[in-house]
Amino acid sequence: MIVFARHGQTAPNRDGLVLGRADPELTEEGRRQAALLAAALAGESVTAILTSPLVRARQTAEAVGAACGATVTVDERLLEIDWGAWEGRPAGSLAVADVDRWRADDGTAPEGESLDSLSRRVESFCLETLEQEGGVVVAVSHVSPIKAAAAWALGVDGTVAWRMFLGLASITRVGRGRTSPVLLSFNETGHLRPAEARTR
Repeated sequence: MIVFARHGQTAPNRDGLVLGRADPELTEEGRRQAALLAAALAGESVTAILTSPLVRARQTAEAVGAACGATVTVDERLLEIDWGAWEGRPAGSLAVADVDRWRADDGTAPEGESLDSLSRRVESFCLETLEQEGGVVVAVSHVSPIKAAAAWALGVDGTVAWRMFLGLASITRVGRGRTSPVLLSFNETGHLRPAEARTR
């Protein structure tokens, strides 16, 4: 099984900016989220931890690795999509016509990466990882690759991502079924709530 974990909060996430290949560190809140995520995964049979090369993902993966006693390895296929000219802009500032055009075309932001390219590299990662026998592989990544993995598991077009919400430091699980991949869960966030709220 692959346990996809989204990284914790960064300043651009907090401030509502488009964040792709820029490389900010986790905020204090992001480090707290990473610690809660790590604690949630500590009881699982983790055999490997793979991570995007970006700092926010690596910092999150290192917290998980420390909790699970597993080595962290970088896998470039887990990198966030390239938002090109939209990088760093307030998400709410993008013109509706530009976003509509982006969705109507091939899902490529100006000077960025296409959804097809993202889907291909994520599919490659999932196929290779699910061929491994036994245990749980944690893959620390970003919103777009994790949504692409969920779409792949469901056998639907990558544009379904526009109808998905994926929270920071959330967990999504993809497994291997008898004849196809299976989406076991999506956007688990219960581990981020205070302990008293979880027991009510």
